[in-house]
Amino acid sequence: MNSTRFRELATATGPFATIYIDDSHNTEDAAHTMELRWRALREELESAGADAAVVESIGDALLDGTPAVGPSGRAVIAGPDGVLLDQHLIRPPVTSVARYSPVPYLVPLVEHGTSAPRHVIAAVDHAGADIELFEAGGSSLMRESVEGEGYPIHHAAGAESPGYGDPQQRSDEQNRKNIRQIADRLTAIVDSDNPELVFAIGELSSMSDLRSAAPERLAERLVDLQLGARDSGIADDDVRKAVTTELELRQNRTMADAAESLQAGLGHRPALAVEGLTAVCGALRNGEVETLIIGDLGDATVFDGGDAAGGLATIAPTAENLSELGLAPERTLRADEALPVAAVLTGADLVRIDERVAPRDGIGAVLRYAPRTSADD
Repeated sequence: MNSTRFRELATATGPFATIYIDDSHNTEDAAHTMELRWRALREELESAGADAAVVESIGDALLDGTPAVGPSGRAVIAGPDGVLLDQHLIRPPVTSVARYSPVPYLVPLVEHGTSAPRHVIAAVDHAGADIELFEAGGSSLMRESVEGEGYPIHHAAGAESPGYGDPQQRSDEQNRKNIRQIADRLTAIVDSDNPELVFAIGELSSMSDLRSAAPERLAERLVDLQLGARDSGIADDDVRKAVTTELELRQNRTMADAAESLQAGLGHRPALAVEGLTAVCGALRNGEVETLIIGDLGDATVFDGGDAAGGLATIAPTAENLSELGLAPERTLRADEALPVAAVLTGADLVRIDERVAPRDGIGAVLRYAPRTSADD
């Protein structure tokens, strides 16, 4: 997962209250069930010492926000300045989570996936397109239609003879002109709003022509949802399901690629990957991590020198290791909270790995380049 969306969160002032909850709305008593789940999490946060105003802000977001449609999870993170993140997840968490800590807890967000990154959904045909831009998490930011200026767009029927002024040639050219107009508008949205994906709906020939007309920066983000023609009455629920399915497939491919990259990097000489708390902390301090691969860290802890000494930029696996770096250990942090945020601060991507690979200590990293010195230092 690209971590840039967490950058503002990683630099916010804590401490942070973080909750992950099943907020599925697929039963008649879903609202009541949600209130009961939140009551249990609220008690956990209060027992952990969370500020009452922070807890209240999370409750307001959960209970007053737009309910999910069908199975869903919800992530809400709040600090002294209020709610910092409120997003639906592709899949609900198996168990609810509540934490109050110096840094926000991101692992379930990476594991279950936000309902969508910033993206576009465009229903396209040779006459025009209906375009909608969504913020990460699913909120609509903009909706518009593009009406092609080229006519006629349909081939003439009957026995008109081909040749100069052939109506079929004219309609083919007008089709291409309209598709180019749509591609230009989608490219402008890519340039101005930077959506990660552009989901497209349309029959085969429209999709083929759109891909042919798209410049590389649009083509690499285009995903055909294969739902049929623009005007075929596709239900919103079907579009949401198709988007969710595509995101889950992409997440699975990301995990598989990360596992392969980790194994290949560990076997490379010089190494292009590391594993274990000591090596990963060293690589994070040196800014060498390209992708942090998060397994089962359990209750492992790490240390840093506190905000005055550079905070998570000084992260170390033990107090002794931090002392060897000439710093006094100021904070003891959960590794599953601190390491992902340290990775975000250095621009590294985050991947939650499954059972296909088990890095030492539950943590590994693919490096940007071979380390200048041993990551264990």
